[in-house]
Amino acid sequence: MSYLPQILFLACLAAAGFFIYRRVNLIKRTILIGKDTGPMGQKGERLKTMLLVAFGQGKMFSKPLVGLMHFIIYAGFLIINIEVLEIILDGILGEHRLFAPLLGSTLYSALINFFEFLAVGVLVVCVVFLARRNVLNLSRFKRWEMKKWPTLDANLILVFEIILMAAFLTMNATDSILQTRDVPHYPPVGAFVFSQFLIPLFDGMGTEALVALERGAWWFHILGILAFAIYVTYSKHLHIALAFPNTYFSNLKPKGHMENMPTITNEVKIALGLMNPNDAPPADTNMTFGAKDINDLTWKQLMDAYSCTECGRCTAQCPASQTGKHLSPRAIMMETRDRLEDVGKELQKGKSVEEALNNGKTLFGDFITKEEIMACTTCNACVEACPVNISPLSIILDVRRFITMEQADTPSSWNAMFGNLENNMAPWKFSPSDRFNWADKLKD
Repeated sequence: MSYLPQILFLACLAAAGFFIYRRVNLIKRTILIGKDTGPMGQKGERLKTMLLVAFGQGKMFSKPLVGLMHFIIYAGFLIINIEVLEIILDGILGEHRLFAPLLGSTLYSALINFFEFLAVGVLVVCVVFLARRNVLNLSRFKRWEMKKWPTLDANLILVFEIILMAAFLTMNATDSILQTRDVPHYPPVGAFVFSQFLIPLFDGMGTEALVALERGAWWFHILGILAFAIYVTYSKHLHIALAFPNTYFSNLKPKGHMENMPTITNEVKIALGLMNPNDAPPADTNMTFGAKDINDLTWKQLMDAYSCTECGRCTAQCPASQTGKHLSPRAIMMETRDRLEDVGKELQKGKSVEEALNNGKTLFGDFITKEEIMACTTCNACVEACPVNISPLSIILDVRRFITMEQADTPSSWNAMFGNLENNMAPWKFSPSDRFNWADKLKD
């Protein structure tokens, strides 16, 4: 008995594991460049959010048909992995359909039939999504940030999934024929619900050719899945894995709540006589305000960037974007991820985090522009629309704080408002004592 196929399979498995580990470790390192968020409680609520939003795809069903199609791909990806487990064990042990004698032919056939149902569902939905992206003129797939690689990436994944599902069905169809020819290594489990319709395409082939085709489809299917697993770590489809921790660590505070900077809050309280100066903690003399680069953001904000699905629902709901302003919440997340990738390349060269960050580029200025940041209305529409609870607004606000408090580069109309707030405690230029004069007219 030759052990060469098993050795080759183990080598492929080890190589895929190595590349995935290296990539995941780099992503982890870049995410942890971000600042600590402090303790996160409410574990029960967080688990509920993760189950509803990530596992249950709750926010996708705001559009029921699209939500259903997305769920078919998602469920197929998760459940078909049970079949992948059998293939991996078959490859390691040199067996074929290892689970068949353990489950019995009836139960095993029912299980494979269910997998085929999901495979056909995934195949059909991927074809629909390809047409939707490339034939229908949906504006959120045609924006400036979706040119070149983002569009190619989305199409590659869809084509990849179609080919993998076709290989799975081809493998099962040829396997069903070989069972009837009493070929060793092919236990009799019968034909399957969808692949049986492909049998006439292959029934006239010789046994040796069928074995070669079945083995080729088997190898293509598993190697394709391993290649897919590596590719996903470089793709927007990383959200397949990161959606779960990302939704678990969601911001559970009400939408519209903005985190104040403690140092500034304390100064305001002291100025208003609400805090004794001696009670305020000493200010950090090296403290910076807002975010200029990724190390000024939190690790959760950086995880948001890697979790972005690039679906564009945030941008489609953004009022600034709808009026033609150069702001796309999706682009903000993509640009943040591009900066993370830029720093990651430096880390791969053996540089320290400090050296990697000081490569002549920064998040604000080289990746995110002032025009984008200033166009935001802080309405939270993007946060509400995101299917995996990403907050582009939190990054926008932190970069805007840097522009305002570090660069003092805000528009003159904003500066007038800031002055009025400081002097009159209102955005308008009138004395606080005159604030309720308008109410006198109600007495008439």
